Amino acid sequence: MDVLKWIAQLFEEYGYGVLFFGLLLEFIALPFPGETTMAYAGYLSYAGTLDFSKLVLLAFLGTTIGMTITYFIGKWAGLPFIQKYGKWVLLSPDKLQKTQKWFQRYGYWLIFLGYFIPGVRHFTGYFAGIIALSFRKFVLYAYSGALFWVVLFLSIGKLFGPQWDAIFHLVELYALRIAAVVGFIILLYFIYRWRSFLFGSLYKSKKSVKTSNKDDTE
Repeated sequence: MDVLKWIAQLFEEYGYGVLFFGLLLEFIALPFPGETTMAYAGYLSYAGTLDFSKLVLLAFLGTTIGMTITYFIGKWAGLPFIQKYGKWVLLSPDKLQKTQKWFQRYGYWLIFLGYFIPGVRHFTGYFAGIIALSFRKFVLYAYSGALFWVVLFLSIGKLFGPQWDAIFHLVELYALRIAAVVGFIILLYFIYRWRSFLFGSLYKSKKSVKTSNKDDTE
């Protein structure tokens, strides 16, 4: 059966639950076309069949819960367990090695960017747990990346309607570059919004140092 027809049939039978449980299982490393499903769900929202805000919420929850489960599996079970039993969830030694190389290249940002790298996003949660990354840092990168990822692919169907399929393949091809550019824009936005706090703190720090030096000379 064609993948799209299969996804459409799932939505007809199970509705919103397809998105939540499908993405949750995908991040435990079971095969599921998460990006295609989100784009199609966005199209159903465009058609008035499903509510967009509910789709975002359920996709975000499914993704983050799945990622969090893999983080704790990696943290509590460790690398030997993953190497021994990972094949049962399609987590082969080659894929682990590939993820390790990406971590060495991008550091913790891979948890954010990994959503847009095929064959990597399913394993960043495991690896973050294996290297004992603090849960706070994991949540920061994993949950923000998840929100950006689900909104992007749901919006393809919502905004482009019947043309979603063509746009989806274009975005899928350049997803990592798009994520990097948008992430940089978001960073600039937060720097702009918090500029008074950042530069104000720096100014106060310099002023305090000058005052301290003046007192010492007196």
